[in-house]
Amino acid sequence: MTSASTGAHQTPPGPHRIVLVRHGETEWARDGKHTGRTDVPLTEHGERQGRAAGDALAALDLSDPLVLASPRARAVHTAEAAGLAPSRTWEALAEWDYGDFEGLTTEQIRERVPDWTVWTHPSPGGEQAEQVHARCDLVLSVARAQLRSRDVVLFGHGHFSRALMARWIELPVVEGRRFALDPGSYAVLGYEHGTSQLVAENRGVQVP
Repeated sequence: MTSASTGAHQTPPGPHRIVLVRHGETEWARDGKHTGRTDVPLTEHGERQGRAAGDALAALDLSDPLVLASPRARAVHTAEAAGLAPSRTWEALAEWDYGDFEGLTTEQIRERVPDWTVWTHPSPGGEQAEQVHARCDLVLSVARAQLRSRDVVLFGHGHFSRALMARWIELPVVEGRRFALDPGSYAVLGYEHGTSQLVAENRGVQVP
């Protein structure tokens, strides 16, 4: 899909930021398994990552943040561990639905589909890039409307948050492959002179 405007200039940009936080480690994330709709809990290390994320986010000096989370427990528990209990959960922040490839590693999927990536190939029975594109634009439209008065913090997942980064800077979803977001890390979306900008990527605190 070619890039389309996310409406960044329909509402004058405010001075605040959108912070994307990926949930902490789970066993599936640690093992490289694609985790979409499956509700896998945080590991103990993931809980520590959530607490460390809270320390890192405190340093951002957030302004009256609106905190939203994917309804998956791993995202909600990361927000709670960070000391930022979400005001509500929102299905629009859920991870990419991998369909038949749920729970499989990239190597296992490539035994069936050589060179497969979620960015460039279909996910049978799951969500396709066009659907993720539409979800991203919905999320960013809602978040953007808050930016004139407050910051927005979105606790979610790896692939979908990387897709949000791409759409924020008006690139197609496939270009999310060029960004990184490790478990427990965060990214910051903002503006420079009215132009949407990726302010920070894959920031976090290392925990033992």
